[in-house]
Amino acid sequence: CTAKCVNAQQSIPANKTSDSKQESVTTFIATAQKKEMMIRIAEIEIHVQNLEEYKAILREEAEASIRLETGVISIFPMYQKVNPAQVRILEIYASREAYEAHLKTPQFQKYKTKTLHMVKSLQLTEMEAIDEAAMTKIFGKLQKE
Repeated sequence: CTAKCVNAQQSIPANKTSDSKQESVTTFIATAQKKEMMIRIAEIEIHVQNLEEYKAILREEAEASIRLETGVISIFPMYQKVNPAQVRILEIYASREAYEAHLKTPQFQKYKTKTLHMVKSLQLTEMEAIDEAAMTKIFGKLQKE
């Protein structure tokens, strides 16, 4: 699993067996679900001349957030194949408190200040999971890779 993929491994010790990792992921997600996870999609349009620089900064921020923040379940950036300046980010936080803490981190502050002039438009859409139980299966599949 790379920094670009949804990653729930940050709280799992490296010496755990595959079955233990699956149990840890399942426990982590179940705990987050009970605390009212915060899920949203960020729809961002980037000025084309800034696209490569923006993607590099976003990649760095997403990786650091997943690695350093236990309340960040997913920061999964992607872009449209036909229009790469249209970026989408699937954000999943263990709770609203985890999201608010994320906003104060050095990696988010760096991302926000360095990319502000690159963003043409931004829309944040709050989402609700239809089947939260499926999330453990998704993370479980990622653990097997």
